Amino acid sequence: MSDLYWLTDEQMARLEPFFPKSHGRPRVDDRRVLSGIIFVNRNGLRWRDAPREYGPAKTLYNRWKRWGEKGVFIAMMDGLSAKGAERKTVMIDTTYLKAHRTASSLRVKKGGPGRLIGRTKGGMNTKLHAVTDARGRPISFFMTAGQVSDYTGAAALLDALPKAQWLLGDRGYDADWFRDALQEKGIIPCIPGRKSRAKPVKYDKRRYKSRNRIEIMFGRLKDWRRVATRYDRCPNVFLSAVALAATVLFWL
Repeated sequence: MSDLYWLTDEQMARLEPFFPKSHGRPRVDDRRVLSGIIFVNRNGLRWRDAPREYGPAKTLYNRWKRWGEKGVFIAMMDGLSAKGAERKTVMIDTTYLKAHRTASSLRVKKGGPGRLIGRTKGGMNTKLHAVTDARGRPISFFMTAGQVSDYTGAAALLDALPKAQWLLGDRGYDADWFRDALQEKGIIPCIPGRKSRAKPVKYDKRRYKSRNRIEIMFGRLKDWRRVATRYDRCPNVFLSAVALAATVLFWL
């Protein structure tokens, strides 16, 4: 029995609306190429090591690079999650993704956004900030260098929050400005107070127990080797890998 990954006809039908229009010559078999891209990302392979059943490795890499630059893989996740997410309750959290030395090597071009890789106690890392729906399925991502605080990601994701009733977060998000911003949006924060607070913060402990779903989501994402270990120097390429994994695992 083959261990290769193949998208089904139903999955292709859901993804096709996000494919760029083909100009000039028709594209090579979309199902074969996209299945190969998923296989390479899931298993953390070099493009040259892709199984021959998926066609030339150069074709896979060129499609990955071209569609990644256009934001196609991120659009897939955004589009599918917009239709299927359960948004009454959302969750926010972060995780560290270890950066391989190939991702942090060479000098960064001046004027660019940088690699979004920072040094922490655990080594060179990228921090992935995420918002999920009530079932722990990712709605939006934001990446920073590993040493950046959770507050930075929370501020960046505020505008992307859906019209939810509740937001679940751990103590790392216990800040008055964040609670105020959520309440202005009509969202009730379910966030435990920091132990340093003089006055304890009340929160729904029963509801808070479901927050483990976002931690489970991070664990499933890291089953994809290209996500668990960052090999890509370009942060946009790496974010495409994260978005593709999220799409296949949670939205197809």
